[in-house]
Amino acid sequence: MWRGLVIAASPADEDHPYGHGKAEPLASAMVATMLLLAALWIALTSVREVFHPHGTPAPWTLAVLIVVVVVKETLFRHVFREAVSVESDVVKSDAWHHRSDAITSLFAGIGIAIALVGGPGYEAADAIAALLASGVIAWNGWRLLREAFGELMDTAPDLAVVEEIRRLAASVPDVRGVEKCFIRKMGWQLHVDMHVEVDGQLTVERAHAIAHQVKDHLRTHLPKVRDVLVHIEPARR
Repeated sequence: MWRGLVIAASPADEDHPYGHGKAEPLASAMVATMLLLAALWIALTSVREVFHPHGTPAPWTLAVLIVVVVVKETLFRHVFREAVSVESDVVKSDAWHHRSDAITSLFAGIGIAIALVGGPGYEAADAIAALLASGVIAWNGWRLLREAFGELMDTAPDLAVVEEIRRLAASVPDVRGVEKCFIRKMGWQLHVDMHVEVDGQLTVERAHAIAHQVKDHLRTHLPKVRDVLVHIEPARR
């Protein structure tokens, strides 16, 4: 995750004119894949222990699991809050990695408690609980993997983001309208391609100046917009 963020923050170069932001969803996909593999490993181990029960867990393991749940849930909340603030999918994936540990430990704690209270015949309770936890972890892993693939495929951002960019562009003086607006996400930054309508009688120099005003206006009001490509169109009469 850390390496993905470092690469994503690297500036654009000759080979990567749009920057290296795609390293972030790639790292996010790797973290999500790790979650899926972890869920599979937990599920297989749990099934084996259901059919071949081990001895009753030691009571002190409950205290350890309580500490793990508290620590991991605290880490999840902190990391997820940072992920939302920087709009980073890879940091969000890492946050869910912490929560998956908390979920696994919580289910294991419930299973161990049942095994301890139930006594003989309930030894497999913690294995069954872990099997249920693996399903929750697998669902989160798949959800994060789907989001990462969506960004790699240049899925359009939320409609609210598109409408905000259209509104800001249309508010620039001498802009008659916004015909098209395409947005791609590169890491936490956005690249915008748009067709802006102006008076068809304007000089090329004036139309070019308006295009720059649109670009500067968007970048000033939305810092996450890294670049804007403006195509000028004559306004319909």
